[in-house]
Amino acid sequence: MSQKEIVVQGATCQCQFGFQTDKLKVLTQKKHYVNDKEGSEKLIASDKDIGMTFEKNTFDRCKLQPTPGGYLPCIPALTQWTKQYPDMVLINEGKVLLEDSKGICTISGSPCISFVKTGQKGQPSQQNVDNADEATQSQVNPMVNMKELNKKDPYQFLNAE
Repeated sequence: MSQKEIVVQGATCQCQFGFQTDKLKVLTQKKHYVNDKEGSEKLIASDKDIGMTFEKNTFDRCKLQPTPGGYLPCIPALTQWTKQYPDMVLINEGKVLLEDSKGICTISGSPCISFVKTGQKGQPSQQNVDNADEATQSQVNPMVNMKELNKKDPYQFLNAE
């Protein structure tokens, strides 16, 4: 299995039969976090996060429910997720969702809800700075001197007389 990102609270979802995106809410556990130093924002999503588990609980209108005046409003109710990570089980007995997991809605009966973004954000740490290759970094961002970032007071060069 190639490396895939774990899905977390705030992941952007879209339904192939809807017109807008919505954000995933993790409602089934409050213990397991990823990519979150303080452990306060990025709860790991699992296959137990079903039902009404989105912020707005709608993808606008549903193409599977046409009416003479357009489409009926989308009210997604997830019945299950496909393609979970089987080797990691959370405290809620749920298997972790990955970026290629898909949700099955009661209206479509097929895997139609996918992830546009997993919800994770990169947060550089001091270890990232310590391990950065100076030559590569000077090419990528010539305005930053990596040696200065490794000092305890990166602004001490401003105080020099």
